[in-house]
Amino acid sequence: MSLQRAGESKEPDYSRFPGDVGILAMDIYFPSQYVDQGDMEDHDGASKGKYTIGLGQHGLAYCTDVEDIYSISLTALSNLMEKYDIDYKDIGRLEVASETIIDHSKSIKTVLMQLFADSGNSDVEGIDSMNACYAGTNALFNSIAWVESSAWDGRLALVVAADIAEYAKGPARPTGGCGAVAMLIGPGAPLVIERGCRSSHMEHVYDFYKPNLESPYPVVDGKYSNVCYLRSVDLCLKRYRARYQRVNKEDFSVTDTDYVVFHSPYNKLVQKSYARLLYNDFMEHPERPEYSDLPQEEYRAVTPEESYAHRPMEKAFCAIGKATFAQKVGPTCLLPQELGNMYTASMYASLLSLVHSKGGDLAGKHVLLFSYGSGLAASLFSIRGGSSPEAVSALERIQKACDLDGRLAARTKLSPEHYNQTVDLRAELHKAGAFAPEASTESLFPGTFYLKNKDAKGRRFYDRSPRAKI
Repeated sequence: MSLQRAGESKEPDYSRFPGDVGILAMDIYFPSQYVDQGDMEDHDGASKGKYTIGLGQHGLAYCTDVEDIYSISLTALSNLMEKYDIDYKDIGRLEVASETIIDHSKSIKTVLMQLFADSGNSDVEGIDSMNACYAGTNALFNSIAWVESSAWDGRLALVVAADIAEYAKGPARPTGGCGAVAMLIGPGAPLVIERGCRSSHMEHVYDFYKPNLESPYPVVDGKYSNVCYLRSVDLCLKRYRARYQRVNKEDFSVTDTDYVVFHSPYNKLVQKSYARLLYNDFMEHPERPEYSDLPQEEYRAVTPEESYAHRPMEKAFCAIGKATFAQKVGPTCLLPQELGNMYTASMYASLLSLVHSKGGDLAGKHVLLFSYGSGLAASLFSIRGGSSPEAVSALERIQKACDLDGRLAARTKLSPEHYNQTVDLRAELHKAGAFAPEASTESLFPGTFYLKNKDAKGRRFYDRSPRAKI
C-alpha cells in the first residue's frame, strides 16, 4: 500500500466544512476560598518573593471536602448552560478532560449526564480524556473534529476541562490550584480554530505522573519537566511554522501573532516559555534589530540541549521580551496567577483571561496557544477572533458573563494553616470508604454543587446551593 507523505499532500480543501468552527461560549468555576501566596511564604519560612516572584503566583484556589471533581464539573457546566440559555436538547456531544480521578471505571461525563435528564436528551456522544494537563486540548480537538465530520448532526458540542491540583507537603505544594472551564463548540464561533495550523509533539517521559492509585499526589521531577515543556515548545513551533507556511503561503514569526496563550503551571514558566519563542525566532532571524546586542556567535553555537540550562541566555531573552510579554501574554495571566495550576483547565483559563481583558477588541486578532501535559503530550495551534458584528457581540457577551473581577473579589482569603489541613484531609478521604463531608456549605458561591455523602458502595450524592436571584 502506497501512502501519500505529508510533503507530497495536496492543497487542503476546507470548503465542505461548516464555517468558523470554534468556541461559541465559555465560563469557569473556581472555589470560593483561596490562600495568598505571600502568606504561604511567611508560613513556610520561605524567602520573601519565593512564591510571588520565583513562581510568579498571587493566589491558590482550593476545595474543602464538600467539593470534588464531580461537583466542580457539574457547577461549571450548569453555569455555562444557564448563563447562555442553552437548551440541553441542542447538545450532541460532551467530552470531559481531567486527571483528577476518583473512580477507575465510571467517567465524569456520565456523572454530568444527570444535568440532561429533564430534557430527555441522552443521545450525547463523547466520554472522558486523560493525559495530565493536555486532555482539555484533546477534548477540544475531538469536539472540533466531530463538528467537521460526517457524524455531525447539526447540534453543538461541550467540553469541560476540570482539575483539582494538590501536592504532598514540600516545595511543590504552592503550585496547586483548582478550576473547571466549560466551553460550547460549534460553527459561527467568535473564537475560530484555524484549520491546518496545528502541530504536536508526543514523547514517553516520566516528568510528572501518578502511580499511587490510593493518593491524589503526583511524583514530580520539576527541573526535568521544565526541560520537557520547553523542548516541546521548540518542536511544536518548528512544525507549526511549516504548517502555517503551507496554509497561508507566508512565513510565520512570533512577532506576527497578537497574543500568546500558554499552559500555566506557574507564571515564571510562562515567562520562560515566551522567551523560548524569542530564542527560536532569533535562531531563524538573527538579523532583527531587537537581537543586535546579543553575543550572536556565542548563542548560535549553543546546542538546543545545552540551551535549556543556559541561564545567561534565558535571562537575555526574558529581558528582550519583557515589553512584548506584557502586551502579548500579560492579558492571559489573570486567572492562572490568582487560582494556581488547574491542569487541564489551565490553558483555557488563560484564554478566558484574554477574552475578559480584551472582549470585542479580539476581533480579527491572531492568538497562538501552547498546550502541554506531562508524560508527555503537547500541541501548538491558533485561534482567530471573528470580525463580524455577531462575533464581536459574542466576545463581549463572554467578557460580561464571566465577571472575573467581581467573582475573584467575592472570594474569601483563608490561612495557610487551613489550606494545609484541608489538603491533608482530602488526601485521607481519597482512600476512605463511606463518609459525609465536615466543611460547611454556607460559604459556597450561589449555584455551587456540593457533595452530600459517599456511601458504603462508593456512590457519591450531590446537592446544589441556591442560585443567585436575578
